[in-house]
Amino acid sequence: MTTTDHSDEDPGPDPEPRATVPTTPESMTVPGTPGVTAPPGVSTTQPFAGFVPQEIPVSAGAILLDDRGRLLVLKPTYKSGWTIPGGIMEASGETPWEACRREVFEETGLVVDGARLVCVDTRPAREGRKLGLRFLFHCGALSPERVADIVIDQVEIEDYRFAPAEEALTLLRKPVRRRVRRGLAARRCVYLENGRPVDGIS
Repeated sequence: MTTTDHSDEDPGPDPEPRATVPTTPESMTVPGTPGVTAPPGVSTTQPFAGFVPQEIPVSAGAILLDDRGRLLVLKPTYKSGWTIPGGIMEASGETPWEACRREVFEETGLVVDGARLVCVDTRPAREGRKLGLRFLFHCGALSPERVADIVIDQVEIEDYRFAPAEEALTLLRKPVRRRVRRGLAARRCVYLENGRPVDGIS
């Protein structure tokens, strides 16, 4: 069952990338540390007691080309603009690659058996929205026969097309556009924040 993904909708002006790092209060530490008092209501019977790991929404997307190098883009029924095949990873223990394969199949009827991981991207947090993690897989080129096998999910997908890369990129919302542009050019997996490279990360 596809989970509708509104996570990359363009909120307007690009927010500045930022990282949210959970911190531990100065008064909370590993048991046995002398001179430290835990805050009221916090147990220190276990290491890092009171620390709550951040829950991060994760999605996976697919770059799919035809034999002319044109990019497959989809027009969803549930949000504006165009996007690439992909969506939210299910909380059932699904991996990013499994999510990518499932979403491609649900949205296009295509089965992808191999790919390169080209981008790991973070969507910045903002008021009322958690930081998100985005995986982008390059699934290669489809033969004309496989293109002819495309059957879109008409509940969630209004239309699809293959477009030259630069044209296709103009159709995508800005957060997806930046990620896909990097993914098309990548020869290895790149780390991004809000679709942009990060100084010091190679």
